[in-house]
Amino acid sequence: MTVTVRKVGVIGSGQMGNGIAHVAALAGLDVVLSDISADRLKSAMATINGNLSRQVAKQHITEDARKAALGRIASTESFDGLAACDLVIETAVEKEEVKRKIFHDLCAVLKPEAIIASNTSSISITRLAAATDRPERFIGIHFMNPVPLMELVELIRGIATNDETFDAAKAFVGKLGKQVAVSEDFPAFIVNRILLPMINEAIYTLYEGVGNVEAIDAAMKLGAHHPMGPLELADFIGLDTCLSIMQVLHEGLADSKYRPCPLLVKYVEAGWLGRKTQRGFYDYRGDKPVPTR
Repeated sequence: MTVTVRKVGVIGSGQMGNGIAHVAALAGLDVVLSDISADRLKSAMATINGNLSRQVAKQHITEDARKAALGRIASTESFDGLAACDLVIETAVEKEEVKRKIFHDLCAVLKPEAIIASNTSSISITRLAAATDRPERFIGIHFMNPVPLMELVELIRGIATNDETFDAAKAFVGKLGKQVAVSEDFPAFIVNRILLPMINEAIYTLYEGVGNVEAIDAAMKLGAHHPMGPLELADFIGLDTCLSIMQVLHEGLADSKYRPCPLLVKYVEAGWLGRKTQRGFYDYRGDKPVPTR
């Protein structure tokens, strides 16, 4: 049973969810954005409109394309609004029990041929699929942040994912104008398996006093041509997300090289999670970011 994806549901209207809704609507697909609160949905629509307007200002898209994309996005506070979707992508918080509950509730309203995808950055696709009534129609579609700008999408098959589901997901990603990297279903997949240990190592370098925040970030920006330093990037990703991915790697692969740096744990315990809380390795409360150590 081949599925052509025409209508996409997105669960969660945060940074990733609104980014996925943005690119899908711009590619001509109908989108239903779902979240538990009307306020969050309103704020997500404002973000999408702002980001589309920025693309118009840079002449990447036309004003007509912006209006058309916005017109293709509907929002819903209940899963019933997702019943007609061909593909539903979950972008909830990186906690397995939260995702499993979402999938359990979602399966009750979806049509039998609909595909379910998770945008998880590290959790086992096989295990998440097992929490649904359609493991063969379940796949990992991992977008990079910020979604409108990043060209890559990781596709991850679970052990049960069938070829039709994989082909439909690959065609969907192609329609968005993004490139696919296919990853096996191992902890953190490809990008985060390489990127997060690097960030964790940068935090160890800070923790052990090898260099301060500014020196470490300057070293990687100017010495390795990274567009952002690793500590600046950690703040952008969210230190809680960095920690949860390191924990998944550490528990899933049982290798001490993935041990989260104690300083990362301390920052998360303090609630200093990076840009979203105004403090992480930098303090964002003034005119320009200032290192916190």
